[in-house]
Amino acid sequence: MRRLMKLAGVALLALTLLGTGAGWAGWNLLHHDGPLAEPRAVVIPRGGTEAIASTLREAGVVADARIFALAAWWTRAEGPLRAGEFPFPAQASLRAVLSILREGRMVQRRFTIAEGLTARQITALLERVEGLVGDVPPLAEGAALPETYAYSWGDARAAVARRAMAAMDAALAEAWAARAPNLPLANPREALILASIIERETGVAGERALVGGVFVNRLRRGMMLQSDPTVAYVPGQGLPLDRPLTRADLDQAHPFNTYRIRGLPPAPIASPGREALRAATRPAETEFLYFVADGTGGHAFARTLEEHNRNVARWRALR
Repeated sequence: MRRLMKLAGVALLALTLLGTGAGWAGWNLLHHDGPLAEPRAVVIPRGGTEAIASTLREAGVVADARIFALAAWWTRAEGPLRAGEFPFPAQASLRAVLSILREGRMVQRRFTIAEGLTARQITALLERVEGLVGDVPPLAEGAALPETYAYSWGDARAAVARRAMAAMDAALAEAWAARAPNLPLANPREALILASIIERETGVAGERALVGGVFVNRLRRGMMLQSDPTVAYVPGQGLPLDRPLTRADLDQAHPFNTYRIRGLPPAPIASPGREALRAATRPAETEFLYFVADGTGGHAFARTLEEHNRNVARWRALR
């Protein structure tokens, strides 16, 4: 009996040591440096642990897909593994990789909507953005705010488009609330239309308020705006002309031709940025009624038609 008890004690000690060794081996396996040579972002697919393990192995984040799958199963009580794009540091251990997939922040990507793009151009841009999914909802002209937007891999294009539209609503409301008194604009919609024209007229930041002042002066006097970008906007196509305007263009009768209509066109011609919205609602106080390109990327401004004609002659001489 005493011999049997001794043997049982030896067996129990052996099992304890074996369990301790296995536990230590498992701990070491989880915390050992991984094979990734330098930091890398990896898109983790949906489809379960096997697909995730295969992706990580192909990306060089883990050395063995089967061991990763075993480690994920062993630590399954800590939560599910997520799909998305994640940043992994160099030599990330299995423990670090699993923690990132369960709790880490996804990569924040960014794309920019430039000032002055039309709704059609913005739609095409959203369709090309890598990592977004789904269709772009219909965009009204001028509805999306030009800005840089952050997104994560797998976000919906519709959700990003809604954010851009909400941002425009907020920016327009802010600009309208801070507008100058006695503007010849009836509502925020008219301010948006004017801002879109200002945006297309000049890319020089310091000129926007002056251009806004010229157009506000002309609106107050009942003068035609005579803005080339409104003529270049092709109704129904949503794209500016890709050629210089001709006399025939200026003579064409359509609602956006401000050489033929008085006041504002019926809709925006592009998406204006925040500065153009400010220029429309808080224009410079000026006596200028005219402007023309000066050959340097900016414009020459004039108070009288005679002065304007001299500026036009100088511009034509430069061409």
